[in-house]
Parts: sequence; C-alpha cells; structure tokens
Amino acid sequence: MSLRVISGSAKGRKLKSVPGDTTRPITDRVKEALFNILGGDVIDSVWWDVFGGTGAVGIEALSRGAVFVRFTDLNRAPIDTIKENLTATRLASRAEAKRGDAFSLLAAHPDRQFHYIYIAPPQYKEMWSQALTRLDANSGWLTEDGWAIIQIDPKEYKELPLENLEQLEQRRYGTTLLVFYEKKVIRPLA
Repeated sequence: MSLRVISGSAKGRKLKSVPGDTTRPITDRVKEALFNILGGDVIDSVWWDVFGGTGAVGIEALSRGAVFVRFTDLNRAPIDTIKENLTATRLASRAEAKRGDAFSLLAAHPDRQFHYIYIAPPQYKEMWSQALTRLDANSGWLTEDGWAIIQIDPKEYKELPLENLEQLEQRRYGTTLLVFYEKKVIRPLA
C-alpha cells in the first residue's frame, strides 16, 4: 500500500513504510474519514501518536495545521521511518519522535497536555485496552476537551470500565473501527 499525505501543506507527499510487517498503516479512506470528523479542530491542536508506526496520522495532522505532534514507538525502525517522513514532508520542526514503551509513557507524569491522543497499536494483543486504561488512570495527558482516539479491528472492541474517560462514538470502515473517547465532565452538585 502506498502511503501519502491527503491534505494540507504536505498534500501529495509520499510517506515511507516501516520495513517488515510490524506496523499496519491506516488506509487513506479511514484517514480521510478521521480528519473529516475532526474538521477545523485540527488547526492549532497538539497530538500524541502513541504507537507511531509510519507517522501517517500525526503527519496528516501537522499538514492540516496541528502545531505539534509527539510520535512514540517501542522499536527503532518506526522511529527512523517517522523521522524520514517528517523530513520529507518538511514538518520535522513541529514534531518529536522518540522511542519508548507506550504503557510506561502513559503511566508517567504528564509533561504536557494533548488535544488528541491517537492509539493504534498492533492488533489482537489487547494493547489498545491496556493503553486506554493507562490513559484513563492518568488523564492529565489530555486537555479538558481532549479526545483519545482508538484505531482497532472491530472484533477487538469491548466495553472498558473507565473512571475519567467516556465513549463519544464509534465509526466503522470495513475492518477498521475508530472509537472516540473524551474526558468526563464533572458537574458540581447543585
């Protein structure tokens, strides 16, 4: 599958794939749908692409006006690929790419807040639920109106007992399910 930036300042630029089969890049159809849902809210937003892979989602966000994206991945090959893709799209100045274990990073003390945290881990390993549970326990990573967005195979989905996050909606595109979560609004007692 050939990867490219769909819209924005880097529109049409090709992205390199991560060597091997450790990542599953997002399809253009799902990426287009995701950014249509978010619309103009991407402009001036801050993202964390937790399981960075090729960096396609975060790079699309930067191309469409996000001010900063943090990319993380456990392995060196994806991080190297993300850095190459950031250079090729001329978006590297507004991003950081670093190696690290997603679960340890999500459990760490937040060093900044994000409008969007994108979680698209390797499939069928319960990693999405572990990551979302860690984020729920440490929701300071998200801004007050921030969203966590999960990308999984629909067969993987299950309800999770969450304290600080609540599901907004789900959108299915073939074998890809996007699930959107936001911080629960705590209303003062009347």
